[in-house]
Amino acid sequence: MANFTIVSMVLFFLSLGFKDVSARGDEQSLTIRGFADGETGFWSRNLLLSEDNRFRELEELARGYMTNAELEKSVKEYAQKCRNISRIYSIGTSVKGFPLWVIEISDKPGEEEAEPAFKLLANMHGDEPVGRELLLLLANWLCENYLKDHLATYIVRNIHLHILPTMNPDGFSLRRRGNANNVDLNRDFPDQFFTENNDDNLRQPETKAIMKWMMERKFIASASLHGGALVANYPWDGSEDTRKQYYASPDDKTFRYLASLYSQSHRNMSLSKEFQGGITNGASWYPIYGGMQDWNYIHRGCFELTLEVGDNKWPKAEELPALWKDNKMSLLNLVASVAKSGVHGRILSSKTGLPLPASIKIKDINYTVKAGQRFGDYHRLLAPSQSYDVTAFMPGYESKTTRILLENGAMNLDFVLIPEEEPKDHMDLCNGCQCNCDNKGNW
Repeated sequence: MANFTIVSMVLFFLSLGFKDVSARGDEQSLTIRGFADGETGFWSRNLLLSEDNRFRELEELARGYMTNAELEKSVKEYAQKCRNISRIYSIGTSVKGFPLWVIEISDKPGEEEAEPAFKLLANMHGDEPVGRELLLLLANWLCENYLKDHLATYIVRNIHLHILPTMNPDGFSLRRRGNANNVDLNRDFPDQFFTENNDDNLRQPETKAIMKWMMERKFIASASLHGGALVANYPWDGSEDTRKQYYASPDDKTFRYLASLYSQSHRNMSLSKEFQGGITNGASWYPIYGGMQDWNYIHRGCFELTLEVGDNKWPKAEELPALWKDNKMSLLNLVASVAKSGVHGRILSSKTGLPLPASIKIKDINYTVKAGQRFGDYHRLLAPSQSYDVTAFMPGYESKTTRILLENGAMNLDFVLIPEEEPKDHMDLCNGCQCNCDNKGNW
């Protein structure tokens, strides 16, 4: 009787692995992996049999979804069809050598501009393929509607959008969550609480590719598309004491705003009975460690959401048009938000007039963002309808602070910083303002 109970529990956990609670973190997978990797004999054979049955089931469900080869072909065809507003590039390869293709969409693709950059990626978990399809549909919609639709034109002209349709092509081919090494990539990033996850020699090539990509480009915000639930998830994903509890990041209000923007734009996400308003703090849902979204925010100044775009991890292909319709405006509004909200501007030297790679901090928010090296441009996402004290600072220069009221829209705010040794009397009128002053402080 005891043995039968154990087998029943294992099969029960396997079934949970394809429902909403397992979507982003798969807390049940730790239990499953203990049986699969550490046990032999009867229990292991039954588990493998169940996994084999699930593989055959997913093979049937995969009909109508793009294969990896078809996805690669679609990406390359897109680059030709939409070459006036796009380019493609690879950030690396998977364990089995499949290129991780990215589509960049902009009116000046490949050029560096003083514009915010947003990245979208999907299929981090191999058995969550809906995002692959949605991101190709999004790219094609932007191409077909540029100069025809206001929002499409706005995004192309004001944002550099980078789309990675699949982060885990090997897992997709294997019809399983992990990559070819059976590693959950959403456990593979450096973690703020547990340093044992910080050995780069053990990191997977897909994870390394993402980290290198982030080091090479300055993304203001991003989102990762998952499946198995219907909710917009935001940091922190884990808590310091590992308890299931609300664990807020310094930018909790801004993250709640971004998550709500996605949820409210969705056809039914905000109506969720499980998640109030269709959003959730990750650690409040259940803690995970080594997740991608926390690493993005901590190490690269990138505000990332984990978007669970459907209750079913692998729905039938016939459901994809409806899922696209459900998520279309959410995706578009979220991407546009990096230019349509927050405070943006440039930081210049009063002495040379040249851009400064200074930093921006907000009073009472323990988090800074850094301006770009080439243009001195900064893009600081903030929740609207509030007042903020915005400070630009850099070693060797006097800091400047300006108080703003951020309403429903973005604000442009340039700073001119004075070297510490330079007299400042003639610059007082220009403190933090967008003004044109002569060397006597006259407008």
